[in-house]
Amino acid sequence: MRIPIKTIYESRLERDHHPLPPLLEKEGEFQYYSMKKNSLFVTIVILCALVASYLIYYFILGNPSHFTDALKTKPVSGDYLGTAYVGGFIVPWLMTLTIMVLTFILERFFSLAKAKGTGDLSKFLSGVENSLNEGNVDGAIELCAKQRGTVANILRAGLESFKKVRNENRMESEVKLEEVKRTIEEATSIETPLLERNLIGLSTIASISTMVGLLGTVLGMIRAFSAMGAQGAASATELSIGISEALVNTALGILSAIIAIIFYNFFTNKVDGFVYTIDEAALNLVEQLDTRFLAKKAA
Repeated sequence: MRIPIKTIYESRLERDHHPLPPLLEKEGEFQYYSMKKNSLFVTIVILCALVASYLIYYFILGNPSHFTDALKTKPVSGDYLGTAYVGGFIVPWLMTLTIMVLTFILERFFSLAKAKGTGDLSKFLSGVENSLNEGNVDGAIELCAKQRGTVANILRAGLESFKKVRNENRMESEVKLEEVKRTIEEATSIETPLLERNLIGLSTIASISTMVGLLGTVLGMIRAFSAMGAQGAASATELSIGISEALVNTALGILSAIIAIIFYNFFTNKVDGFVYTIDEAALNLVEQLDTRFLAKKAA
């Protein structure tokens, strides 16, 4: 269970009565309001997807040109748009889920690309390491400011924390290092939830889209068997409408689930790799600060 950002601030203040480093506090507040904006974003996506789905359903799929009768129950042979319309009122809901999945996928691609920063991540990490080897902490901070992104923000928070405690003669080297580690951990707690944002939406849609499709399937079969029971022998029209409704809903539900599952696993692997990069970069930074500055000063 992740600790809310506000709780991180409050626990830090209550624990040692020291404010967070300016960068971390500013970044944390930005991420806090970013999470609130994401809730608004999800709400807007749901409403827009629902409206778009109904418009597509009634004005595109339900266009009279796709049918051979005025009641829109007999699609033109080979016309898949008309066939989808016959699927019934569950179809717009399945289309809503599909549009939401596609929107979340685009958002995740954009957000993860932004999290990498403006330049090549490997070159950035090498540049920070070289700057620290030269004893140039300010140069490393400047590289982080230029790179931006999740890794750069975390390393910058650690470097600024180190710069603040570096010349504190009253603090032992181990205490200084622990302060840097704590700052990095708090920065990581703030940054990593943004990498996983909207993944729960993909996993939820993957779970419920098949159920919604199954609901439409059941309703379609009920319609088909009701026609059969009412007339003793079902008319071909009523039976075909019921079966079409069942199959269309099944297909749309499975399609939404497949897309959601594939990209949920894809983004989960991406995030896991990104978190590993963060952990590795943070560990290298702490070790380098210890060996290059603190251990040397203690000696």
